[in-house]
Order: sequence, then C-alpha cells, then structure tokens
Amino acid sequence: MNTFTLPMGQPLDRVDGPLKVTGQARYAGEFPEDGLLHGSVVSSRIASGRVLSIDTSQALALQGVVAVIDHTNRPKIASYDKDYEDADSAEGSPFRPLYNDRVLYSGQPLAMVVADNLELARYAGSLITIEYEAEPHQTDLLSLQDEARPAPAEVPKPRGNFQAEFAGAAMSLDLNYSTPIEHHNPMEPHASTVLYQADGSLHIHDKTQGPQNCQSYVQKVFGLQKEQVRIFAAYVGGAFGSGLRPQYQLPLAVMAALHLKRSVRVTLTRQQMFTFGYRPRTLQRLQLGAAANGRLLALAHTAIGQTSRFEDFTEHVVEWSGMLYHCDNVQLTYKLVPLDVFTPLDMRAPGAALGLIGLECAMDELACALAIDPVQLRLINYCERNQNEDKPYSSKELRECYAQGAKRFGWEQRDPEPRSMRQGRQLVGWGMAGGVWEAMQMKASAKASLNHQGQLTVSSATTDIGTGTYTVMTQIAAQASGVSLKDVTFVLGDSSLPTAPLQGGSFTVSSVGTAVQQACEALKEKLLAVARQTHPAFGGATLEQATFEEGQLSCGEARVSLAELARDSGFENLEVQVDAEPDKKREAYATATHSAVFVEVLVDEDLGTVKVNRVVSAIAAGRVINPKMARSQILGGVVWGIGMALHEETQTDHALGRHMNHSLAEYHIPVNADIGDIDVLFVEEHDPIVNALGSKGVGEIGIVGVAAAVANAIYHATGKRVRDFPITLDKLL
Repeated sequence: MNTFTLPMGQPLDRVDGPLKVTGQARYAGEFPEDGLLHGSVVSSRIASGRVLSIDTSQALALQGVVAVIDHTNRPKIASYDKDYEDADSAEGSPFRPLYNDRVLYSGQPLAMVVADNLELARYAGSLITIEYEAEPHQTDLLSLQDEARPAPAEVPKPRGNFQAEFAGAAMSLDLNYSTPIEHHNPMEPHASTVLYQADGSLHIHDKTQGPQNCQSYVQKVFGLQKEQVRIFAAYVGGAFGSGLRPQYQLPLAVMAALHLKRSVRVTLTRQQMFTFGYRPRTLQRLQLGAAANGRLLALAHTAIGQTSRFEDFTEHVVEWSGMLYHCDNVQLTYKLVPLDVFTPLDMRAPGAALGLIGLECAMDELACALAIDPVQLRLINYCERNQNEDKPYSSKELRECYAQGAKRFGWEQRDPEPRSMRQGRQLVGWGMAGGVWEAMQMKASAKASLNHQGQLTVSSATTDIGTGTYTVMTQIAAQASGVSLKDVTFVLGDSSLPTAPLQGGSFTVSSVGTAVQQACEALKEKLLAVARQTHPAFGGATLEQATFEEGQLSCGEARVSLAELARDSGFENLEVQVDAEPDKKREAYATATHSAVFVEVLVDEDLGTVKVNRVVSAIAAGRVINPKMARSQILGGVVWGIGMALHEETQTDHALGRHMNHSLAEYHIPVNADIGDIDVLFVEEHDPIVNALGSKGVGEIGIVGVAAAVANAIYHATGKRVRDFPITLDKLL
C-alpha cells in the first residue's frame, strides 16, 4: 500500500525557520565587511522651499568622518537629468535624492554623512547646519478636496443610468467616509549594504521585494552595465509594499560607494521610515439606491486620494464597488489632490483595503435602513459575473464563505437591534463584511537542477518577505519533481537568478509557483529520457506510465533512483530552466479571491473603549498549498484590519507639514493584548483556470473587509455610526 503523502496541502513548518530563530538569517543591514563605511541621512525640516546653504564644517572636522555628500558636491549622475522608471513607479517624475536645492516635502534627504561607524555618522549629521528659504506648503487633503482632479489611471466606464435610478429608488443613501494616512512599519527598517568589488562592480544587500527591479534601477540611474550590479535579498523582515520601489537609501549608498570606491551601508532610522511612501488618505462618498426588497438599483463610489507634487500615484479604490455586488447602474470616480508630501506607495491590499471600508460600511447602513440581515442583503445582490469586465469568474465560493463563516460565528443568534446585546457592563456588537481581491498571475522563470546525490535545487529571483515563499516553493518543487522534501532546496533573493516579478499583490505562488512546477515537470521529462537510454527496462516508457516519487522513478516493476539518472546523464547537474506565463484560457474569465469576515466587539458604555473579542474569517482562495502558512497570512491581515479600524493613523501637523507620531511608541498598532480569538477557515474551491496549481494567493485578502466589519459591529453595539477612521474612543464618546 502506498502511504506517500503529497507535499502540497500539508501544513509544513517554515524551512527557513531555524535560520531565523537562531539569528543565522542575515538581513540587508547585517552583512559584515572589513572597512565598511556607514552613511547617516540628514532630513529636511521644512515641507516646501529651497536650501540656501549647508554648513558641513563641524561634521567634517570629526576624526573618522570620511565625507558629507549633498546636492552641491554629489558626484555627477548622468541619468539624473532623465526620467527613469522602476517596476512599481507612478506616473510622473520619480524622486531623486540630493538632486538640487528644492525641498519637496518634510523629511526629504538633504545630506548624507559617511563615517567609520554608524554612531559617529549620526552624531556628525546632528552638527550639520542647513539654512532654508521656506515657501507656503499644503499637506491637508481635507482643505483642498474641491481642487481634486481626475486620476490618470482608468476606472471602469459608467454603466446604465446611475442618476435616474438613484433618484427613483425606494431607498437611497448618500454617505461619506474618510481613512487616514498609514505607514508600513515592517520590523526590519530599510537598509542597503553596498559591497564595492575590486573590479568596480557592486554586490548590494537591499531591503526589497524585487531584486531585479533594484538591479535595473541602479543600473539605469548610475549608467552601469547589468553585470556590474548584483542585488541580494535572501531575507526580508516584512515589507507590506514598502519594498516594491527602491527607497532612497539605495541610491545614496550606491552614490557614496562609487564616489569613495569603498563599501558603504546606509540604514534608515525608524523616524526616517516615515519619510517615503505610505497608504494615502482618502475621502470617500458612497451613494446607494435600492428597491424595498434590498436589490441594488444604483451605486456610485467617488474617492479622493492624495499624491505628491511630482508623481500621480493612483490606487484601485473604487473598482471593487463595481464588481462585488450585482448592480446595473454604476458610476465610479477616482480623483487626486497633489500636496507637498512624498508619493504614496502600495500597501497591503492597496486600494481594496480602503475602498471596501466605504462599500461594506455603506452596505451595512443599507441593511439597517431596510431592516434586512446584512448577510441576506449581500446574498440578494450576489454577483455571478464581474460586471466591470463582463466576464464569469473562474471560481467564486463567496456564498460558502458567508454560509460557513456565519455558522462558525453563530450569526443566527444575532439580535439586529443596536444596543440590544450585553455582557455585564459591556455592550456587545456583531458585524460582518465581504471581501474581494484580484487573483493575478505574472510572467516568471525558474530553474531546476538535480545533482549526483539526488538533491534538487530550484531557483528564481523572487523574495520572501515573511510570507513563506521558501517553504511553499519547496513543497511545489517536491510534488512536481518526485524528489523527497528533505532533498529539495529553493534559492531566491538574488538578481542573477531566473526572472521573477516583484513579490506583492498575492501573485507570487501563482506566478513563481507555476514556473517552479513547470521547471520540475520539464526536469522529469529529461530524467525519463536518460532512463530510456541507459536502462532497457524503461525503453518505451512514457511520462504517463512513469511514477516519480520519493526520489525514485518507477514504471511497472522497473525502478531507478533519480540520483543514478543524474549521474548517468553525463552532466555535473541535470538542469532545466523554463519561462512561465498565464494560460490563454484565463483571458475569458475574471479571477479573484473572496472572503466573509464576522466580528464581535465589546464596548464599554462608560469609557468608550472597544475590544475586538473574536473574529471569524472565511476565505475562498482556490487550492491552499500550505494551510499553516496561509492561516498565518490571514491572521496577520485580520490583526492589521483591526488596527485600521481602531488604531492606525499617521498624524500630520499641517502648520509644519510634518508627521508627528513617527515612532512605534506613538504610531498606534494593535499588540497581543488587543487581539481576541481569530478563527480562520478556508472554503474548498477548485479552480482549474486560474493557473495549473489552482491556487490564488492569500497575502492581501485577509485584511480586506476587516475594518468595515469592526465598524459595523461597533454600530450594532452602540447605535453610533462613526465614518471617520480610525474609530477612537473620543469619536465614540
């Protein structure tokens, strides 16, 4: 009897776990080098204007300070006078650190001290005196919302006649919501260690979600050949989108290394982590028109977001309102207000995490106005097709998410009347929301290499930002190749490896995973070809007749180890590399992950404090490769969603144009004591169309809808609707 367990679908521990917990995993700012110099960035104190003078004399007088670089003495960089893009760039002209005397935002890097050690570099930076000519600035989206202009990114065209249907609807709601700026704050701050090689080439350890994107950026900006720049990112301590674009510490470190012909490390402080991209503030207007039975007749979603003066950053905030529910009369609008701030940046579930706050809170308000159960209202308006694209879904088990989530939560016991449920002195509230995120796939490449000991190494230039990429790719490779798990190694985080897209958007498993699967399948064909030539028993064997399992190839009674076939091949390693891309059959379908989130809150009637007591998150994401890692992703998303609802907010002093709470002491995020029970369930969903793995990725879907569900639960508990996020106790009281 065959007791072999297939690796995919197993809740394996992280293969990189032991290295991380024993401190052997090195991050971008931890690579040692003899004679390594350290750079410390000096940031602007004004939000708009120009630099009149920079006095660096006191800093340069310190023993051990090697250089101070600013716009007046930086090395000439040819491409600084051209526009260049990176793989995640926004429309416009990207930020160039130390470009000229213009100050574009508060916190902008204006100088960099390079010294023998970090403490000295920081101290020297404090001695630099900068004189400014300040100009009037504007950092408040609220006060300039009337000046919003259409964003360059296309939103789905209007369908039907929204105005007429909205005007004639039995029930119409016109609601406004606002969400604040949020900053990524991963545990590992941004750092770049540039190791200057004897031949003038650069080996760079960078905090990034895309080594090849950084390689291309450095190559273009500094006019280098591709082979002169190699980027490493073997371990990344969280990123959430902050590593999609090269951040300014990278060009500053490269600039110094090339100028001094020395190895240089630049690490940003926690405060400086608030001086680049972030989730933008939004003002949202939802207009819903419905029949008395709850059927949506008209829906408009307008969002105004902020951007910088030099780039038009656009997000998909409103699109979700055109696809999650069936509605034939829809109008979606996204506008931008340029401010004296840095350009925003994609942040976990960019657009959806914000847009679903507006949509799902508005749907709850509609349910209350019509006295229809919130789950029932969503079922009444269930959408079989993505109406934005007018395509059927490749799979959509959202109904099962509602059903299984509600059952696990005990939703049928809910009294719909606000303030009707109590637990001692606490008001109890139950709320829910739906979620959606697109299931994308990008082109990707992978190489599979089998050595004479039967050990398989699979590689691709992706990263692992803590999501479990090392482990999941190892599982996919083991199953697709028939090599036992213990003999499989996955290598990533090196720009010289086969091409991979940025790690983000929940498409790493579907993109890189598909390439890994195809590379291993191609390797099996090569192994079978060797067996046919060298072992008569396999003479006429076809791939369909052959079984690859636990490092063995068998066909009928014949059996041979894959290690022996690798030796028989005559090559040192038997290798194959493939380029994978989305299957053409995807084009006729819309592809998405879906969720239903159920939340219980306890609200202290006297103090206004809110405790999220329990959460049930039901997820439909196709085939789950590693349930343990996928669950962790959803847990993290739920915690973040609770933070969006109750805690997270970058506060700006608009008089100074500067963020005030730029530390982890004052930038509030949930801690363990804030989190109650979180129950994650994966709804079975088969999808042969989305990709050959049938997997959709879960990095983003966990956060989507959570903040709205918390807000809806707070309304149910208190009878008070707060539409300005986060919902802090002062707003509740």
